[in-house]
This record gives sequence, structure tokens and C-alpha cells, in this order.
Amino acid sequence: LLRIISGLIKPDHGSVEIKGRVAPLIALGAGFNPILTGRENVYVNMSILGLSKEEIDEQFEDVVEFAEIGEAIDAPVQSYSSGMAARLGFACAIHTEPDILLIDEVLSVGDIRFRGKCNTRLKKLQDQGTSVVMVSHSSQSILNVCRSAVYLLRGNLICQGDVSKVMSRYEQDLHGLIFQSSPTRFVRNSRLREGSTSLDIVSIFFRDFKNNIIDYPESGKFTSFCVACKIYEELQHVSLYVVINSAGGENEKILLLSSYNDKISFSAKPGNYEFRMKMPYIGLKPGQYYAEVVCKIGSLQVLDYVETFLFSVTSNQPCERNLYFQSREWELVENI
Repeated sequence: LLRIISGLIKPDHGSVEIKGRVAPLIALGAGFNPILTGRENVYVNMSILGLSKEEIDEQFEDVVEFAEIGEAIDAPVQSYSSGMAARLGFACAIHTEPDILLIDEVLSVGDIRFRGKCNTRLKKLQDQGTSVVMVSHSSQSILNVCRSAVYLLRGNLICQGDVSKVMSRYEQDLHGLIFQSSPTRFVRNSRLREGSTSLDIVSIFFRDFKNNIIDYPESGKFTSFCVACKIYEELQHVSLYVVINSAGGENEKILLLSSYNDKISFSAKPGNYEFRMKMPYIGLKPGQYYAEVVCKIGSLQVLDYVETFLFSVTSNQPCERNLYFQSREWELVENI
């Protein structure tokens, strides 16, 4: 689809109309001539994307600085690592100031700091009016970048619209999840992952202060974040990691919570268990979120994980202009 939009291949039927400059982030660095230097490739690549020599001259130093290439910019690209070439390709594309940016599974370029810089730059382009079309198998990437989504399977349209709803359906099909009557609870139907067989995450859900399973956690109220799991062998030093992100294109990590960082770990024999992270009150404001949930031995060995657990937070108090929810009571006391 992206290759059709970018004009690399022609559609079998129909046509595509494009308004403005298109910058494809497809197979980053694949179009570089390995014999030419990084500098020469920048000029060739950006001219293909529609910039004049004068425009490239103006952007060149910013491209090199963003790609973190340094003096290697004057070395042949064949001497670059794949990561260096990909960073330079990404920098070239996003500095063309495109009207339409086509992205194909490329936001994993570089280390975590560089990926954060890429996401910040991407958000800036969106704020300036650039349209972004992204193809990805990563639920997190789609939720971070996009405001609407299309789910395609073997060339067929499965669903489209609100990004959270589309990703919920995608996760359901991908992981064999069965969503119960509660919108914020799922049960993994079958073990479809490869890896450790010592622990499986079975379901994720919320409980209230009476330990009743609830549909939606409520801002300012006691809530337990619960992860049900099945353990197949005796384990020591088991820890739970929960990363909560805002959903729907905000691209914002809200909380990183870890029993390991809190110096708490667990031991368990084979059986069925439920991790409970008890929170005296939810500080999240009303809205949609997704959580990354990981069970580990210590801080390194991953036992099982769920990449995207979608959930909503509700409230009966106004919170529109706040970054987070502050539980509160009001009173007027006469001075004595």
C-alpha cells in the first residue's frame, strides 16, 4: 500500500491522488549508494524527495546533527553500520518538510534516546500539518502516533476508525484474546507465544476496594491492577512491570511502575496466582490508556508479557484542564 502511494508500484485497479510532497520512510538507507559518502548520499536522496540544492544546503547541518553521524558523514556509506545508515535515511526524510509522510515499521531505529528524538520530531511534523500514514505490527507505535486506524488482514478490511477500538480488535485476533463483558478485562484464550514455559499471563483486569472486578477504574478511587497468571515450576524473585501510556496519538508515557524497583519480589510454587498492584487512589484523569505488562525474574529475564492492554478511566468530577487527577475535599473553616 505504501509503495503504491509513493509511486513505486502501480495499483492493479483504481488510482491514487496525491496533494503535496511525499516522503517515504520505507527500507531506510536502502537507496543509498554504498560507494558514495554520507554527504553525497544526503544530496542525492533529498533531491529525489523533491528538494533543490539550495534547500538541501539549508537543511544539511540539521540532517547530520539529527542522524548523529559526525565526521563519518564524509566516509563511504559502505563503512556504516546498518543503524547509522538507517538514522541518516530517517533524518533525510523528515527534514524534507513533507506534506505526507509514509512510515513502514521504522520507529525502532537506534537506541531508546534516538527513538524518543524521532517520536518528538514526528509529533512536531504532525502539529505543523503533515499527514502521516503508518504501517506497523506494533500496537504501541500505532497508539502513539495515530488518531485513526485501519486493520487489514490478507488484503481485506477488517475494521477502521477510532485507533483504540481498532487496536483492541487487532490485539484480540493477534493474541487469541477473548474480551469478557467488561471492556477493561481480557483473557488470553490460548498460549500462542514462544519462549518461557514457566509462567503465562492469563488475564488482566481491575478490582475495587471490596475486591470486586470492575469495568472501569475511577479517578480518585481505590483500585487494584490485577494480573492473573499460571506458574508451571517453582520460581524465585518474580517481579511485575507495568508501563501506562496515553492512547490515541498523544505519544506520552504516564507511569512506569515496577515491583523490582520498589524492592519487592515474589516466590511461588506451581499453581494459579494473581498479582495485585494496590493503588489507594487512581491519579489518572479520565481518558483512554494502554498498559505494557511484563513478568520477569529480577530485572532481566522475561517470563511473559502483554504488549498492549487497553483500558479507560472514568470520573464523576471535572478534570478537563489537568494533567492528572488530584483527589480532594473542600471545606470552609471559621478562624477561631
